[in-house]
Amino acid sequence: MPFVSLNPTTNQVIQTYASWDIGHLEQALGKIHSAQQAWAQTSFIQRAEVLRNVAAQLLAQRDRYATLITQEMGKPLREARAEVEKCAGVCGYYAQHGEEFMRSEPVASDAGKSYVAYYPLGAVLSIMPWNFPFWQVFRAAAPALMAGNALALKHAPNVPQCALAIETMFRECGLPEELLTSLMIEVGQVADAIASPHIHAVTLTGSEAAGRKVAACAGQHLKKCVLELGGSDPFIVLHDADIEHTVNMAVASRFLNCGQSCIAAKRFVVVPQIADEFLHQFKTKVEALKLGDPLDDATQIGPMARLDLRAELHRQVSESIAQGAVALTGCKPVEGEGFFYQPSILDHVTANNCAWHEELFGPAAIVIRAASEEDTLRIANETRFGLGSSIWSKDTARAERLASHIQAGCTFINGTVKSDPRLPFGGVKASGYGRELSRLGMHEFVNAKTVWVR
Repeated sequence: MPFVSLNPTTNQVIQTYASWDIGHLEQALGKIHSAQQAWAQTSFIQRAEVLRNVAAQLLAQRDRYATLITQEMGKPLREARAEVEKCAGVCGYYAQHGEEFMRSEPVASDAGKSYVAYYPLGAVLSIMPWNFPFWQVFRAAAPALMAGNALALKHAPNVPQCALAIETMFRECGLPEELLTSLMIEVGQVADAIASPHIHAVTLTGSEAAGRKVAACAGQHLKKCVLELGGSDPFIVLHDADIEHTVNMAVASRFLNCGQSCIAAKRFVVVPQIADEFLHQFKTKVEALKLGDPLDDATQIGPMARLDLRAELHRQVSESIAQGAVALTGCKPVEGEGFFYQPSILDHVTANNCAWHEELFGPAAIVIRAASEEDTLRIANETRFGLGSSIWSKDTARAERLASHIQAGCTFINGTVKSDPRLPFGGVKASGYGRELSRLGMHEFVNAKTVWVR
């Protein structure tokens, strides 16, 4: 089947691309492997120069790349610009720190000299999602390439233009041919790519279901994998939170990218003392969000990326209402062309509702009323996910104590969860394993080799 680039604002086809057969895939993987063997011999200075060139091009061509993102998956243009700028930042970060992260580390032992040396693993199959079509690729590519690896990019099928634009950009900026190649393969061919002797590791950002399949296949072939999967992040509001600031951040965290983010706040857990005040302000702010053409800088909520995603979100919302949740605002698709959904809030969500247990990947917030401060921890952890979390309180010491009990890859106090090249990013439980970004993320795809000298 061909890959179809479809504008979710107009439901019009932009471009189609033919998918590869198995012969084309095998040939491409062989070339990627050969390119990596040569790249591993280059200096860190050479690798850093390429990343700096890419960062410069991203900034120089920011609006062009941002428009491409918006047209292909519906992100508001101003958010797409910020995504491109963030990609430039991660390239600059690893250009500056990559050599330091790969430096051998001396270790005292019974040897005359012993140390841990870091070497690239080889070609990394990078299976990436559509919701941040540039950032997700760059946060994998920058550390992998700086370490001396190659990247075989299997991007989401609805963003083929973004995938090919990234490939072209790296080549224009001096990256050797084939070192970052976009594989135009279908989901059924991913297992063939993982099985290839030319692939040495796998990284996936995607759904829990996709993660289970990729992990099983990678395990069958004894290949390292990193999984960054779904999340249903708790946003815990304590009685002494700065309500106005907290509400503003709640809206930003839930409705950025039309709510299509694994680390968006999804479960708003509020204590009784402030529940009604928080809900009143939250509802007012959500209803004020401007929904419309994502190419208009005034737009805050664009369309969802695909029609099937909107249908699934509405199923979850409708079932939860039938199961006793209260539709505070929105909770319906927008009629007309494009895949728009009303910014929505479900109140009085309980464990009887599917919204309690499932990740809602779209512009719908769920509010859970806790019985007490201690009860917020039970609710926060009563999920199979464990990606991000946040706590909102003026007493930061108390918030830190609570944070130590939350089962998640990160907890932000009085701030919205975000990825930052300086900090490791990833989850626990059904949100995956392994880490991206920082020194830890770079070391996921290296051979940490012990060297012992008598």
